[in-house]
Amino acid sequence: MALIGWGKGGDRARTWPEATAGRGSAWGWLDSIADILRDLAGRVRIWSIADTGPGRLFPWLPVAFGLGIAIYFTAEREPVWWAGCGLALVLAAVTVIARRRPIGFPLALLATAVMAGFAVATLKTFVIAHPVLAFPVSNVDIAGFVEVREERDRSDRIVVRALKVEAARLLQKPDRVRVSVKKGTAPPVGSYVSFRARLSPPLQPLRPGGYDFARDLYFQRIGAVGFAQGAIKTEEPSAARGFWLNYASAIQGLRDGIDARIRSAVPGDNGAIASALITGKRDAISSQVNDAMYVSSLAHVLSISGYHMAVVAGVVFFVLRALLSLAPGLASHKAIKKWSALAALMAALFYLLLSGAEVATQRAFIMTAIVLIGVMADRPALTLRTLAIAAFAVLIIAPQSVVHPSFQMSFAATLALVAAYERGLPWMTNANTSAAARVALWGGREVAGLLLASLVAGLATMPYAAYHFHRLAPYGTLANLLAMPIVSAWVMPSGLLALIAIPFGFDGPLWRLMGEGINWMVGVALWVASLPGSVGRIPAFSIGPLLVGTGGLLILCLLRTPMRWCGAVLIVITGMWAVGTPKPDILVADGAQAVGVRGPDGRLSIHKTGNDKFAAREWLAADGDARLPADPTLKENIVCDGAGCIARLADGRMVAIALSAEAFAEDCNRVSLVVTPRNAPMACAAMVIDRQLSRANGAIALIRAGDRWAVEAARPPGHDRPWAKGAPVPSETTTPAPNTPTAPRDATPRAEDLEPGD
Repeated sequence: MALIGWGKGGDRARTWPEATAGRGSAWGWLDSIADILRDLAGRVRIWSIADTGPGRLFPWLPVAFGLGIAIYFTAEREPVWWAGCGLALVLAAVTVIARRRPIGFPLALLATAVMAGFAVATLKTFVIAHPVLAFPVSNVDIAGFVEVREERDRSDRIVVRALKVEAARLLQKPDRVRVSVKKGTAPPVGSYVSFRARLSPPLQPLRPGGYDFARDLYFQRIGAVGFAQGAIKTEEPSAARGFWLNYASAIQGLRDGIDARIRSAVPGDNGAIASALITGKRDAISSQVNDAMYVSSLAHVLSISGYHMAVVAGVVFFVLRALLSLAPGLASHKAIKKWSALAALMAALFYLLLSGAEVATQRAFIMTAIVLIGVMADRPALTLRTLAIAAFAVLIIAPQSVVHPSFQMSFAATLALVAAYERGLPWMTNANTSAAARVALWGGREVAGLLLASLVAGLATMPYAAYHFHRLAPYGTLANLLAMPIVSAWVMPSGLLALIAIPFGFDGPLWRLMGEGINWMVGVALWVASLPGSVGRIPAFSIGPLLVGTGGLLILCLLRTPMRWCGAVLIVITGMWAVGTPKPDILVADGAQAVGVRGPDGRLSIHKTGNDKFAAREWLAADGDARLPADPTLKENIVCDGAGCIARLADGRMVAIALSAEAFAEDCNRVSLVVTPRNAPMACAAMVIDRQLSRANGAIALIRAGDRWAVEAARPPGHDRPWAKGAPVPSETTTPAPNTPTAPRDATPRAEDLEPGD
């Protein structure tokens, strides 16, 4: 058997196993294996030196920085801000001292970046510290300025900077609250309003390992959520609005005006999507079309991201450059390329402000701005270095974005695309290669590029889509191949032209032209969503496989030597690990208002004592189960009477849901686990999860481990962070409502119109 060496000068061949005179065959084999290992060790050393050479470490710095932020979010208790900052400064000093050491310097630099990320996240939390409501309260009198208004399919939502929050026994008075209101009753941004509401703490994870809505809202400085009770009155403000609120009001007025122009020209979902692409207001899209866009992997079109920024900047850049090139004097004597890049940057900035400047849009603008500044500085437009700078900027401004799916998916896709076009697909960027020429002969170079880009981006984002959303889009490449050329060449340019034409009054036909292109995209989404197997459901898995997969992607994209293929091995391990993740046998919601039991058929049966439909929906999605919360089969394994319920596990053991003290006493002697939405009235021979335990630990998952239970909690004992306090939650208080006059329109939304987190 012949072995061919790797790398330069590695085209020599040798026989394996080598013959060794005077030795037994066994020793010859061992010597051959030893030679191979020594040769491999030498090559690994050479590759390691090459991958840590000058300039090679820079793309790893934001990775280490982000790792430090991620470590911060795993802490059980809130770190002291000066501890992380002090250690980061010490490590920075060590890095300076070790700058001449070939091994010590890279290690010290990466350690400094990790600690700097930890310190930045700690400082961010310290700076934005604000009260968070600890328990639900009804009849809360609120007065303040409306900062955000969101239009949704069945109800609207406002964010209020509260100047007055009053209720009986209210210990925490949040600075900002998010309130759902009846459709059409949300006041405009900048209004000073007063109303009564029912407030609750921001929603904690619905299952262990689930998405932490409370953490997300904390970094938006929202300390309570709820819904209006009664009318919302607009009053004269008791304090000055301030510059930023005046600015937000002006931008919101501009967005509302453009939205009205679009919706009057293009009705229905097409108009709602057109408005989402231009103004960032995507809440009016119907649930049917929204779901189809997600299933077909076209949902990224609805959220203003790097793609939209790139299209806006690209259209402005190329159109302006083409117009300026028509003047020979300018084209030959002036830097029209740089002028065009500056104009594209201004257009991207306006697009950022118009779309609401959310964190995801800020990230897209930063990446676009770095590319355009690179063009003005005569530097390569998009490289791993510029991507690293963009990641640094985003993580410094919003360190919490490292745990958000949009950050993970956008940077994973961009990283994979840049790496592919830098090293893996050179023929796509060089038209002189024979491969590119052959593809171009068939007129398909751009089509092939789109297909490969969609495939690369889809593969790079697949682990994150599976982890966060528990589903994949098998036909995503097909949908993007059919829809994205229309979006890029028709929909977005028409929208930009319509936006420019608004002051002149000629925008209507252009909006309708944009709507026709959107109609094609929606048709593609609905068709793909209707195909058999269009939804690839993936059961939830732990964070471990995602971290391994992320490491594999980084190694595969950032390393230049053959060691990068170790990343592919890690990605394969990720898939195997994720598939082998065991499903929980029992799920208990926060407060024990909902219980899920895995029966002999392997599917969940769910019992609810309250109106908690959100937990059931999340559990089914995380289980890879296509059933809806109202499906009658969810109760097949649960037998109930007036005192409680009994459910059977796959091994025959019983789980009781006790609704009374008598049922609790009886169940303790005949089942292995008792769940009750009340506080346990007495000691019990069986394992007990009651209201107090559930509220102290959040959602709970149990997995059988022989005769014992392996317990995982969303908020484990000792866990105490600003967005998830560890103290037990008192019972809800209700304050009698005073007899006050109200406006004619009631803003209380219907219970069925509420969405998760309300």
